[in-house]
Amino acid sequence: MLHFVYILHSKNKDIYYKGYSTLPFVRLKQHNQNLTTYTSNKGPWILVYLQSFKMKKQALIRERKLKKYSKDQIKRLIQTPLNELEHFKVKE
Repeated sequence: MLHFVYILHSKNKDIYYKGYSTLPFVRLKQHNQNLTTYTSNKGPWILVYLQSFKMKKQALIRERKLKKYSKDQIKRLIQTPLNELEHFKVKE
């Protein structure tokens, strides 16, 4: 099982949310259905960053570090090869 760290962006509020999940696309739907406290009524949210890890501990450590990033650091990170979003995108 893979563990993911993800970053969501709300264009309406111009804010980023960083989180952890084993099912990031399901989690995105939950955020957009206002089923989570912090992101409720701040969407719509789009997934802009995804990074996978084999071990949960690695992912949680990474999430903790990302939560300290500034908005500029997040914007730069999204453009790096660390962003695996294209590798995991659901074909629609």
